[in-house]
Order: sequence, then structure tokens, then C-alpha cells
Amino acid sequence: MPQPADAPIKAYWQPGCTSCLRMKEFLTRHGVPFISVNVLQDRAAMAELAELGVRSVPIIRRGTDWANGQVLRDVARVAGIRWGDATILAPAELVSRLTTIQAAAQRYLRQIPEERLGDILPNRPRSYGQLVYHIFNIADAFLEHETQGLSLIEGAYNRVQAPGTSKGQLGAYGQDVLERLGGWWDEAGNSTDFDAKAKVYYGDVTLHDFLERTTWHSGQHVRQLLMVLGKLGIAPDEPLGADAFTGLPMPDKVWDDEQPAA
Repeated sequence: MPQPADAPIKAYWQPGCTSCLRMKEFLTRHGVPFISVNVLQDRAAMAELAELGVRSVPIIRRGTDWANGQVLRDVARVAGIRWGDATILAPAELVSRLTTIQAAAQRYLRQIPEERLGDILPNRPRSYGQLVYHIFNIADAFLEHETQGLSLIEGAYNRVQAPGTSKGQLGAYGQDVLERLGGWWDEAGNSTDFDAKAKVYYGDVTLHDFLERTTWHSGQHVRQLLMVLGKLGIAPDEPLGADAFTGLPMPDKVWDDEQPAA
């Protein structure tokens, strides 16, 4: 139901969340004032979201009207921003970029000392090892959708590796995902109807949209992985340049400076 134009907009987010940062940057870029709600600091925030039947962020809310912040078209509707058509890279190019990004995550994992994989990211209860696992899991969740017919359910991106998972086991998982990605594209992906609807929890999107999100989502977290290497004083092996991200709807920043990564 449409809400009064003067009803305050709330943007629910948490540090390190790629779509949260992207949603907030989108609102700021369009001059839309909003109340920033960090769900890791505001104890009442998740209860407010639970009233909407929501258990994850990012979420934009105006009164009882809300949308998942992963779909900027829906954010624009709630915020009253005029929405135009967005250009999306071709599926073949997205798969090529995703392959490059996932391979980079493999390289950077190899550079992180095993004893540092348990270190925690700033202002976010996620370890360096969990960040790497998350990058691989993003692509894996897309492959589950395509090769097993599984819907992307809420919480799918919150999976973590089993306790005691070694650096070698993490790398093996990433390599397995990379090989399955290439196999899917060669066998079925290049003939897939990407205009078909994707079965995802966060909105009404096409498979093309889902592939794009999988690609830039992975890419943004790899940028964070480069940040981790910088914090460790390690020069990245073949650092990804801007060409890896050109044409992807990435956030401008690597980390949300409302909660600095210092």
C-alpha cells in the first residue's frame, strides 16, 4: 500500500554486506534522506523486520511498504525514485567475468597465512576464511539453481564452512565450484533462456539478473579480500584491475565508511 510521501525511509543494513552498501549509495546518489539502521548494533531492528516476515538485509522500508535492497528497481519504487532501464552485460561476458573473479579469490586465498584465516573483519562477525568461503558459495548457489533446480532461499548466502576447515579444503571447494561453473556453461549455460524468471527469495528477477548479481556480488567481496591482503601487508598476486568490474553495478566503495574498516 502506498505510504505518505513524508513517511521516513529506513535502510536496514550491516557492515560488509555488498547489497546493503549498494542500496545506501543508490539512495544517497538520488538525494533521498533515510534513517540508517545497522542491524548488528540496533537490537530492535531485526524484530522490526520480523514484523514484515523478513530475516535478512538489506531492506528499505517506508511505513509498511518495503522491498529487498538487492533489487534497485524495487528500492526506487519504495523511495519514489524514477527508474529507467538498466543495461546488463551479455551472459557470456558475465560468466567470463565471474570465472575471472572466482579464480582471483583462489589466488588471494593462497596468499593468506593459514593462521590468519580466523581473523575477523572490521565491525562484522565474519572471519577472513568465511569471506573466502562466501565468495565461492555465491557462485555455488547459482549453480545449484541451474544444475539442481534449487531455489535460492533466504539464508543461502549465510552458509559457512564446517569448523576446522583447512585452507587446502577451502581451496579445493573453490576449485570445484570453478570447474562446475565452466562445465555448466559449456554444456547448458550457453543455450539457456536468460529471460526466464529466476527462483530467488529477494524479488521478481530474470535469470540474467540473477547471473549479474552473482557476478558483481562475488566481485565486491573479492575487492574486500584485496582489502584484507592490504591489512596483512601482502601484495596481491595479479590484482584485479578496473576492467574486471567495468559494466557491473558495483558499489563505489569497498567497505561501508559509516562503519570504517580501520
